[in-house]
Amino acid sequence: MIEPLQRLGEALAGERQALLEHDVQGLMQATRDKLEALRALEADVPRDQRERLLELADANRANGVLLARRRREVNWALRHLGRSESAPSYDANGQSTTLQASRSLAIA
Repeated sequence: MIEPLQRLGEALAGERQALLEHDVQGLMQATRDKLEALRALEADVPRDQRERLLELADANRANGVLLARRRREVNWALRHLGRSESAPSYDANGQSTTLQASRSLAIA
């Protein structure tokens, strides 16, 4: 069995690669792998691996920055296509509605 720190490192590398390649399925698998490795680490934290844990934490933060950038790119593209992120709002009766703005892309 591969030790949890090694599994976490591999999962973080896979996550980064999936983000760079816009690979949604790969990202989902890497996230599952990362969560499994983190659960294993929580059960038995290796106290003598401080440096490696710090490296992995930095890699996780870098992936978070990359993920946030990808999210902004998608939101920008959606806005320019006349769509918006689904942000539900509630009216005075407590009913949920979704605000949508449309934008013409061309005039015929």
